[in-house]
Amino acid sequence: MKLISSGTSPFVRKVHVLLHETGQYDDLEIAPIPTSPFDTAPEVASANPLGKIPALIRDEGPTLYDSRVICRFLDDRAQSGLYPEARLWETLTLEATADGIMEAAILMLYEHRLRPAEAVLESWVDAQWDKIERAVEALNARWISHLRGPLDMGQIAVGCALAYLDFRHDARGWRKGNDALDDWFALFSQRDSMKATQPAD
Repeated sequence: MKLISSGTSPFVRKVHVLLHETGQYDDLEIAPIPTSPFDTAPEVASANPLGKIPALIRDEGPTLYDSRVICRFLDDRAQSGLYPEARLWETLTLEATADGIMEAAILMLYEHRLRPAEAVLESWVDAQWDKIERAVEALNARWISHLRGPLDMGQIAVGCALAYLDFRHDARGWRKGNDALDDWFALFSQRDSMKATQPAD
């Protein structure tokens, strides 16, 4: 199998962390492919008609894309229990929240990187950050007991989302007023899987 990848995508990092946590990293060929929304690499477009990464090219069966689909497949493949039945809906909701944080953070980045300076809409950027702030506050207020429980995909997704905020939007200061989440992330980021998947720009 081959994973169409990127060194900086938080969605790709989710998959990489899962691979490390489940002992599957060496089972896949990791294929970093430079691509962008304005110039989609042919290999990326071939794997995913939407032109997004990650995409998992399988030896048997169609290519899978969207990080949540890929993570569910790899979890099932390893029977690793990162989507536990006893708290499945909570885990999926937590993963969706983290993915929403990642999406908003990437849109903020694109607004500055892909638009001419005179066309950048700062109110749009701020609106994306408002979404992130609300999500982070909810994680801090409602989800700490889950985050502190046995490892699942929701935790991995949140860890990758917060790490991406540090990577791309550190000056915005997501930690302010979110002490419990900050404490949790400080511990989670010390996992070997997180250390092994730190992004490089």
